[in-house]
Amino acid sequence: MGHTQTSTHSTAVGYILWIFGFLGAHRFYFGKQITGVIWFFTFGLFFIGWIIDLFLIPSLAKQASTRYQKGRYDYTAAWILQTFLGVFGAHRFYLGKIGTGILWFFTAGLFGIGYIYDYFSLNAQVDQANRS
Repeated sequence: MGHTQTSTHSTAVGYILWIFGFLGAHRFYFGKQITGVIWFFTFGLFFIGWIIDLFLIPSLAKQASTRYQKGRYDYTAAWILQTFLGVFGAHRFYLGKIGTGILWFFTAGLFGIGYIYDYFSLNAQVDQANRS
């Protein structure tokens, strides 16, 4: 009972991403890839799910914090690097994946496919790096 779960995913960042949440951004950030894709293709379930998510973000952050390991690498930093500099491999360099970081740098994230793949797997990559 004395164990306190520390947060791995920021509620504030979740709300910022919610602004673009009708495209699933906040759902990907919290590790909800399937609903992230659904939100992307349906504009947040025709904006209804997007509005409901305004109230769900604290619970999504809590779920992510229980699912993913806190450690040396910060999830939010990795997501910011992935989102804005991912085609250059910045998030991969951050995680110590120098080889694939160089590959991403010279191939624009393997011609965009790897960039999209990392949206689906970035939380797992950070989690794995934090566990090792």
